[in-house]
Amino acid sequence: VNGTIFCQQLQAPSMVSKASLAPRGGGRGGRRRGVLARAALRSVNGTRPVVESEAGRRALKHTWPGFVDWRRAKPRIDVVWGAGKKSTTEPTPGSSSSSSSTSSSCFTENHDDEDEGDKLDSLTLAECGKLVLETSDPKEKALLTHQAYLRFTAASREGEVGVARGPEEPGRPALPKLVPPRDCPGPKQSGLSLSAYMIHNLAHIELNAVDLAWDTVVSFSSNGDLPREFFVDFLRVADDESRHLRWCLQRLKELGAEYGDLPSHGLLWSAGAATRHDLLARLVAIPMVQVR
Repeated sequence: VNGTIFCQQLQAPSMVSKASLAPRGGGRGGRRRGVLARAALRSVNGTRPVVESEAGRRALKHTWPGFVDWRRAKPRIDVVWGAGKKSTTEPTPGSSSSSSSTSSSCFTENHDDEDEGDKLDSLTLAECGKLVLETSDPKEKALLTHQAYLRFTAASREGEVGVARGPEEPGRPALPKLVPPRDCPGPKQSGLSLSAYMIHNLAHIELNAVDLAWDTVVSFSSNGDLPREFFVDFLRVADDESRHLRWCLQRLKELGAEYGDLPSHGLLWSAGAATRHDLLARLVAIPMVQVR
């Protein structure tokens, strides 16, 4: 589907770049995604979806079948990658055991997160998001995210979403240098092993994914029509991405490299900035940019 049809489906603002956000694939698929996005806005609270047409009801059939289990799953604590160690990961719904179990795994628990908890005690969810977005150190950003998730999903705590305004640009370390995508080096020019090169690129994607999930919480926190579940869903997304980021940062170090050893691009955050004032555009455009 071309950029014009895509923007019509999104009802997106003119600031969204048609060239950078235009999806791949056939016309029917693009139109279906547009219908699905509008339906998602009406079903985000987990109750019966309210859709305007049969096309909307058909589109909802393409929703990820594991969505409900993902929402109900207990917090993941396998935040450290370590072959041969033990994992105390909480089981997901539908697993054979309803209690925590210990088994062989390449992941294990880490307690560094506990040191970050005090920073979040008096903050609303949106204020937590603002703090994370302003944090420049990637690991600290990930630790704060995991602590925020544990606090706001605890059975004994119904934290307030609140309202906040995030920074124009997220906090970033001095490196990597951001360059146009065409100027990012290939594996042979990187000076890193192929494994380190691939994981560095993945770490950059995960870092942006953490910020984009939090930016969705913060940027739309003033939208009084959205239920709390919407924001907690994106908090869970941020937590998932922060875990992936920590794995990447750890593995890079073990390979003798660090995040920042390669130039990277700012394409993902640019797409986020372009959709900051349009929820429908944000819900549809960001996943499409991430898979380009």
